[in-house]
Amino acid sequence: MSNANPTAAFEKERSDSIATYPGQSDWQKMSREWMLEAFKHKYMYNFTALGRPIIQTPVDMAAFHEAVWTARPDLIIETGIAHGGSLIFSASQLALLDYCDAVADGTTLDPKKPKRRVLGLDIDIRAHNRAAIEAHPMANRIDMLQGSSTAPEIVAQVKKIVAGYKRILLCLDSNHTHEHVLAELEAYAPLTTPGSYCLVFDTIVEDMPKDTFTNRPWNPGNSPKTAVREYLKKLEKGGVKAADGKPLILAVDRELEDKLLLTVAPEGYLRRV
Repeated sequence: MSNANPTAAFEKERSDSIATYPGQSDWQKMSREWMLEAFKHKYMYNFTALGRPIIQTPVDMAAFHEAVWTARPDLIIETGIAHGGSLIFSASQLALLDYCDAVADGTTLDPKKPKRRVLGLDIDIRAHNRAAIEAHPMANRIDMLQGSSTAPEIVAQVKKIVAGYKRILLCLDSNHTHEHVLAELEAYAPLTTPGSYCLVFDTIVEDMPKDTFTNRPWNPGNSPKTAVREYLKKLEKGGVKAADGKPLILAVDRELEDKLLLTVAPEGYLRRV
């Protein structure tokens, strides 16, 4: 009888298959063309998370779920709130982690006293969105701060909150200009805990035609991806410390990204190693 682990065999087969994806030029080309059409038709606006609009692709939502399960954070920090769907989706993933922990430990889960929380930052939390978020069943896991994510007073408040948590996952999804995203990375990337993620969304802006975002200040050459690349180069030179005092090393999770093909965050799934 074979002692081979069928799950391990499946995972290896899957990884081997994913490793071939970057070389599939025709498939890659079709994926880029599909994403261009998706932006033209506002495809990302079509979905909800537990009843609230979430401006995201289902593929990236699935990738986010995998990142949360892998990192098992007790705090998720999000810049950019919009309708609140992303905050609520994050809260639901943390609720699942709490549930699984309770089952594994044989403890009683108190939904009114959640262990894990989500912190959302936005320069303008619209009143109707705030009301809908606060009325949602996941609201007791969510805290919100209004103000620019890069303002010193907001950064200071976030760092004070973070002090009470051990595992931090970040989602940067607000103003997509190079300057703003770079400032967010400078302020928050060091909070990423070992094995967790600093996710930078809409890096795809860099790969789109220049006339795609005519009513926005970002465009190719001035995008989240250019900010990520500059920040990673800085980290490669060394000297940047994480909040825990250790050298901050972030790397693109290539396998996670490569299997997506339709992501809005190419080079944006950064994992601390």
